[in-house]
Amino acid sequence: MKLVLAPMEGLTDPIMRDVLTSVGSFDWCVTEFIRVTDSVLPDHVYHNYCPELLNDGKTAAGTPVHVQFLGNNPEMLAANAIRAVELGAPAIDMNFGCPAKTVNRHRGGSVLLDEPEVVHLLVKAVRDAVPSHIPVSAKMRLGYMDRNYTLENAHAIEDAGAAWVTVHARTKAEGYTPPAFWDQLQPIREALNINVIANGEIWTNTDAKQCQLESGCEDLMIGRAAVTTPDITQCIRQNTDEALITWNELLALQIRFLNGPYKKEVNMIGRYKQWLGMMSKHYPEAKALWNEVKRIKALAEIIEKLNASKH
Repeated sequence: MKLVLAPMEGLTDPIMRDVLTSVGSFDWCVTEFIRVTDSVLPDHVYHNYCPELLNDGKTAAGTPVHVQFLGNNPEMLAANAIRAVELGAPAIDMNFGCPAKTVNRHRGGSVLLDEPEVVHLLVKAVRDAVPSHIPVSAKMRLGYMDRNYTLENAHAIEDAGAAWVTVHARTKAEGYTPPAFWDQLQPIREALNINVIANGEIWTNTDAKQCQLESGCEDLMIGRAAVTTPDITQCIRQNTDEALITWNELLALQIRFLNGPYKKEVNMIGRYKQWLGMMSKHYPEAKALWNEVKRIKALAEIIEKLNASKH
C-alpha cells in the first residue's frame, strides 16, 4: 500500500511537507502546482516551490518530492519538465484536478477534463520530453461539471504514457463537499492497466479501508487529513483509529514549523494559525491553544504559549 501526501495550494508548502513527512510514513509527496504559461521558468521559481531539489529531491526525512505542473501549452510544459528533471526532480505530476475559478478561467486544472484529447496531448508532451526512467503521472477529478468523460480522461492519461493516475472522487462542480464517490473509481481501476490512486474525503483509518473497499484501489492520496491529524498514515498502516501521537509530540511539530528554515519568506504566523485552526477540529488541546494565540502577532509569544501548553 502506497500513501501519498497530496498537493494542496497554500497548504502543503515546503515547510508543511518537512513537518508532515517527519512524522508521517508517506511514500512520496507532491509540490503545490507550478503554473506554466509561455516560457521556461527561472531556477529560483523551482527552488521556491521545491527547495527539496537541493536535497536530492527529498524532504529532510528522506521522502521523495514530485514536481507538479499546471498549464495548457504542451511545448512549454515539456520544456519546464525537462528543466525540473535537470534540477533534480525525481518525478513529474500534471494537474488536471484544480477546481479554482481563477485557474479554470485560464484553461488550466479541472476545466481541461472537458477536453480529453488535450489531456492526452499534454501528458504525452511531457512523457516524451523527460528521460524514460523519470515517472510522469497525472491527477484528475471525475470530471468538470459532470462525469461524461471520466473514462476517456483516464484512458487519455494512460495512453499518453503516464505511470499512474490519481483520481479525486468528485467533479469540479462537487468541489470538496462530502461525500466523495469512491465507488466511481472502481470502473476506472478496472479499465486501466496502470495504477489508480484514490483521493478524496479520507479522514481516518476507517475511511481509508472503506475507500479501498469501494474503489478497489490499494493506494491512497491523503490531503487535508494529513494536516488535521499528522499521524494518519501511521494509523492507516497500523489499522487503528486511535491517536498514535501525543499532544506533546504535536507541540514539538508545531515548534518545528514555527522555527522552519523558510520562516523569513512567508507569513509564518498566519500559516501557523491556519494549521492550528485545522487541528482544533480534532484535538481539544489545539482548540484551547487557538483561543490563546489567535490575537497574538509576535512569533516568540506564540512559541511561549506552545511551551506552556505542554502536559
